[in-house]
Formats: sequence, C-alpha cells, structure tokens
Amino acid sequence: MMTPKSLLRNPRAGSSLRELSDQRFEPVLGLGDQAPPPADVTRLVLCSGKVAIDVFASNDWEQANGVDLLRLEMPYPFPEAELRAAISRYANLQEVVWLQEEPQNMGAWSFVALRLRELLDPGMPLRYVGRTASASPAEGLHSQHVREQQRIIREALHGVSVMETR
Repeated sequence: MMTPKSLLRNPRAGSSLRELSDQRFEPVLGLGDQAPPPADVTRLVLCSGKVAIDVFASNDWEQANGVDLLRLEMPYPFPEAELRAAISRYANLQEVVWLQEEPQNMGAWSFVALRLRELLDPGMPLRYVGRTASASPAEGLHSQHVREQQRIIREALHGVSVMETR
C-alpha cells in the first residue's frame, strides 16, 4: 500500500518511537481523549486511511454533534471482535456510515459492507458515503477533488452534501 505524500509529516498519521516499542498494533483506532461520550453518539463513521485525517482537518468535524469516528487500520483480516466491542459502547447509536474517498466500486466498501451488515443489529442502518462508481480512481482536476472531498466529509458527518446546501 502506498502512503499519500500529504501524510508524511502529518502528526495524526505518525507514531512516536515509544508507541511503536511499548504498545501493540490496534486494528481499530478511536479518537481517545478527543472522542465524544459514547452515550452522546448517534452516528458512527467508520473509515480507513487518509480520509480520516481529512475529516479531522475539516471545519465540519468541529461542528459535528453526536458523531464519533473509528478508523480501521487494517480491514483484512477483518477486525470483527475489536469492532464489535467498540460499537457495543454506543447505547444510542442510530446509524453507521462507511466513508471512503475511493469510488464505490473501488476501495474497501465491497469487502467491509457484508461483514459490517453481519456485525450490526438487523435494524441498524448502514450507509455508504463516498464517490459514485467510476472507471477512474481520480476526479481529474484538483479543484473537483477538493469539492468532492468536502461533499463526502460533510455527508458522512451531517448527512448533508455540499451540493444539497446550495
């Protein structure tokens, strides 16, 4: 797997030497001290990779109420036990969202969707938020990429896309 250049010096994407030597690998990462109280969470956003860093950097994250984010560090093998334990903490959860920046026919969605549906209660809504299916993994223009990234982050956090707010 390749690491985007934007993550090379990002403090959220790195670990200290102490963390690497004294701790063990965690397949599911939460926000730690920055996480909202589990009783306040109604929407859980699950994602993997760079898009999590983009969520934290967005203004929408600071305005998101009732939302928590969990990052799957390694979708395969699927961390079923760890994810089940993490999700069980949210007593008032109403919706789970899978967020990815890749088109729907690429990325992890097709792999995690079936496993998440088996993991969640039957009545729990599971939504995909990301780019629509495409033959190309890229938007083509950087300005289009930025707009689309804003849209998917806003939709994941608030259920409203940038296009719908105009």
